[in-house]
Amino acid sequence: MAALKLMRAPQKYVQGKDALLQFEKELGFLGKKWLFVCSHSGYKATHDKIEKSFGDSGATRRYEIFGGISSNGEIEKMRKIVADEGIDVVVGVGGGSAGDTAKATAYYEKLPVVIVPTVAATDAPCTGLSVIYNDDGSFDKYLFYPKNPEAVIIDSDVIAHAPVSFLVAGMGDALGTYFEARACDRAHSLSLEFGGITRSAMALCELCYKTLREYGTQALVAAEKHVVTPELDAVIEANVYLSGVGADNGGLAVAHSFYNGLTSLGGHSAPHGNCVAFGTLVQLLVEQAPSAEFKEVQDFCLSVGLPVTLDEIGVTADEQVRTIAKNSCVEGETIHNMAGDVTPDELYDAIVLADALGHQVLGDNTEGC
Repeated sequence: MAALKLMRAPQKYVQGKDALLQFEKELGFLGKKWLFVCSHSGYKATHDKIEKSFGDSGATRRYEIFGGISSNGEIEKMRKIVADEGIDVVVGVGGGSAGDTAKATAYYEKLPVVIVPTVAATDAPCTGLSVIYNDDGSFDKYLFYPKNPEAVIIDSDVIAHAPVSFLVAGMGDALGTYFEARACDRAHSLSLEFGGITRSAMALCELCYKTLREYGTQALVAAEKHVVTPELDAVIEANVYLSGVGADNGGLAVAHSFYNGLTSLGGHSAPHGNCVAFGTLVQLLVEQAPSAEFKEVQDFCLSVGLPVTLDEIGVTADEQVRTIAKNSCVEGETIHNMAGDVTPDELYDAIVLADALGHQVLGDNTEGC
């Protein structure tokens, strides 16, 4: 029996310049006692606007700076605050870890959760899952939720004043969305929500890619100048909403498995989205996509500063490539969503070819790995 088609998304998505000045107006219906789980930079970037939005509403707010990773200990600390103070709503403010901590806290305490991203570096805010770590920083588990966040609210002006590298990484993460979902759809693989892939999901994924191509370079310049333009807003939406809802309902394939394989090297510093972008190039070679499509994606990467070679993401030795290929293909990895599956040897060959083609287009005489 074919899997039932499934579509999930945040109940409310709010985005725009100074959107946080409307925080209480847009979301005040959720409760009167609020816990804000904040990164240090997230608190600084949002506190004054959020406070101004509440005015004299009578709602109580507690801002808590969390420890930096979405660990079991941090989640337990936040759960205790919720219980002791009778919190109604949990809000994650900052990057992915702050959001994941807030999501987990809200899930265990059966409360609504709101996500306030202060960078557009990943599509995590809109998804119905968290990455949970042990207190020593080691990976523990993926925590899947029965629903997506009640709301996501993004102040475009906050994004415009964040380091530009985050926006670029977000474009890299979003770049894989359409191609990974397309591969899953072709193979009748399940989405991240373990359902069949709807036409609506595929339309969002395709729009995500088209938006990046059309507005990516202009959005990058706008962010460099710290101004909010329609182009920047379009790419923020692509990075966060279109990619997040698209990936949730479309599924993952080679690009994210490549990233997971890369993490097995330990100590790598390249942003998640940068690695996914290179992994997308690898995937196109694995599935023998037309050369024109590969070049189109490669040209996009070059236009916004995403990597097209392995050394740009810190991989410099053949042994590392073989380790990545092996660990990208372990049981349970999303690479197995590909039609016909992919072996470590096949993936190794595609990685080496993607790297060589990158060096070629850069006019680099070195051979890469």
